[in-house]
Amino acid sequence: MVAACTHLDQIRDVTPRTPNGCEECLKTNGQWVHLRLCLACGHVGCCDSSPNRHARKHAGKSAHAIVQSFEPGEDWFVDDMEV
Repeated sequence: MVAACTHLDQIRDVTPRTPNGCEECLKTNGQWVHLRLCLACGHVGCCDSSPNRHARKHAGKSAHAIVQSFEPGEDWFVDDMEV
């Protein structure tokens, strides 16, 4: 039996705050591998394979647990569970 995510109520209809890349990396000229979109607030952050892992840092600071891939052709990721 698969555990149900308890954060689904955080999902909002969001607009990406920085549609051209990771919000923090754009400010610091950082580099990213893949991007993730926070479905609670629209923050765009870099993935865990990126040097700074800004998406995970945002989730830790904000308690926003649900992200969607911001890469064409990639699937959703919810609270570390792929759906």
